[in-house]
Amino acid sequence: MSDPEGGPPNRRSRTITEGVQRVPNRAMLRAVGFEDADFDKPIVAIANGESDITPCNSGLGELSRAAADALREVGAMPQTFGTITISDGISMGTEGMKCSLVSREVIADSIETVCRGQSMDGLVAVGGCDKNMPGALIAMARLDIPAIFVYGGTIKPGHLSGRDLTVVSAFEAVGEFNAGRIDETELLAIERAACPGRGSCGGMYTANTMSSAIEAMGLSLPGSSTMAAEDDEKRQSAAESGRTVRALIDAGLTPRKIATRDAFENAIAVCMAVGGSTNAILHLLAAAHAAEVELDLDDFERIRERVPVICDMKPSGRYVATDLHRVGGIPLVMKLLLEAGLLHGDCMTVTGKTVAENLADVPSVPPSGQDVVMPIDKPIYEQGHLAILRGNLAPDGAVAKISGLKTTHIRGPARVFDSEEDAMDAILGDRIGPGDVLVIRYEGPRGGPGMREMLSPTSAIIGKGLGDSVGFITDGRFSGGTYGLVVGHIAPEAQAGGPIALVQEGDTIEIDAGRLALELHVDEAELEKRRAAWREPEPRYTTGVLAKYAKLVSSAARGAVTD
Repeated sequence: MSDPEGGPPNRRSRTITEGVQRVPNRAMLRAVGFEDADFDKPIVAIANGESDITPCNSGLGELSRAAADALREVGAMPQTFGTITISDGISMGTEGMKCSLVSREVIADSIETVCRGQSMDGLVAVGGCDKNMPGALIAMARLDIPAIFVYGGTIKPGHLSGRDLTVVSAFEAVGEFNAGRIDETELLAIERAACPGRGSCGGMYTANTMSSAIEAMGLSLPGSSTMAAEDDEKRQSAAESGRTVRALIDAGLTPRKIATRDAFENAIAVCMAVGGSTNAILHLLAAAHAAEVELDLDDFERIRERVPVICDMKPSGRYVATDLHRVGGIPLVMKLLLEAGLLHGDCMTVTGKTVAENLADVPSVPPSGQDVVMPIDKPIYEQGHLAILRGNLAPDGAVAKISGLKTTHIRGPARVFDSEEDAMDAILGDRIGPGDVLVIRYEGPRGGPGMREMLSPTSAIIGKGLGDSVGFITDGRFSGGTYGLVVGHIAPEAQAGGPIALVQEGDTIEIDAGRLALELHVDEAELEKRRAAWREPEPRYTTGVLAKYAKLVSSAARGAVTD
């Protein structure tokens, strides 16, 4: 949306601006509060994801208002509109979860549609749940008008019997209860304490991973990605974000000048260092596609090999995002990576400064007396944790989180299910045992459709004490709260005729995280017979948003994009 001369976008240059033809335009804007002097000011969209559907988004209206007030103070005119959210935590394990990844596209499309339709000069995107962030990032890259992302903030941990709780604690408690390891009283106590207020899920799950990635890319303010939703500094940061967009408009600094390939590599490096969610791979691929930046699965593996995990964060570690914020947040992590030569310091950011300039005053060593962030030379893991596996079961690649694993290799019989519900019944019915490799297929982008997250079955496995002895593969996704020997995003997916569609009950499957291998030990001649007999199942939805999504969506190996 930049103007033909390549300068900063200008709403007035793209609208009818001469004489009486502007009268209807002005009349409509007067009705929403514009006065004579306001027509010469830049108009900035505020995409407000507020809703009380989820605690992640329940406080976003306050942040949107803070940004709007600040924009007025610096001579810009804010215009606020709403966009949607789906709560992954609430829809998890239900048919509704199929709408979660779809919502990323709806959010991106809605923000793009309004900003293009109203010829906005700038954008403040305010989001809090898992798909608000990549949806906003995709829209910012498509539009390429001066823009900034404001994260709604993380939830504070719940507390019970001296331990910190997150929403994942509630999912794992279901498995513990079903296994007889806790009683109903403790189960309900965990439920009541797990989520004490507003904000996104507290561990380094998908929301906090994506907020960290966006900060690392330079598209949100330094230090803003780990603030607690309920703390006043979050509101102050939103106001500063509004002022920043005004400066971006004056400078003509747009997202594609910031979200370069080097910036994406910085985001990947930070995701590895903090022990982030597998979903970051899917979302960063999609955002790179929108920004027309070349990025593929091999880039993640290349960066993983050289970037250590230095933050001890849940789900596999001990701490939550507010703990990370207390000791220095993402700026500290980035400074450690920069000093080690693992970050591109010359990337531009929304502050108008480079990454290195933003980090100039950040300490080069972690503070003493804490073990949330470790020194680079004493990492928690020497290499990153988001690994790309390949083999005859995933010729286009698959994604595994290999941090915190006691078992990195398993070879066992396939237990095959064509839906999450069927697999969950088997787990809770004690029909899955040590050494088994659980296969859930036809849950990919096309087949699900929507690539559901499998937090319910993985949490049930953990709760039953099988986390170190059961393998789990799927063409669906995993929650940022998942850990264990699990492999997702298998491509090609079953609905596209990928090898995972050919697996039969009892086949031998081998997951070897050390060799980055995922293999089906079945003779090739037998696989060819099965391939010849395979027929694509009828789509599960034939009308509506899920049907449209299934027709358009690409492979998970390309980010499950729809354009």
